[in-house]
Amino acid sequence: MPKLIVVNREGEESTVEVGEGLTVMEAIRDNGFDELLALCGGCCSCATCHVMVDSGPTDKLPAMSEDEDDLLESSDHRAENSRLSCQIPLTSELDGLKVTIAPED
Repeated sequence: MPKLIVVNREGEESTVEVGEGLTVMEAIRDNGFDELLALCGGCCSCATCHVMVDSGPTDKLPAMSEDEDDLLESSDHRAENSRLSCQIPLTSELDGLKVTIAPED
């Protein structure tokens, strides 16, 4: 099972084990991080699951789609390492990925 390191908005770091096939968004939501709203449920139609990818196997991340890029443009907190967590499926290749939940827009 891949491990995902999540930093909440208060800066507290937690490690969660995640079943393969779930997205980063599902892993965060299912492990009690209520601050990640994920209003669209993973359909890539909002930016309420915005995270910053801090470290880990970032070279194994899927390419950002045009839709994801457009949605992130609407965030006041977009950074170079911004991603929508619903667009990152967790696989064993991403074991140890570390993300920080972005500030709320």
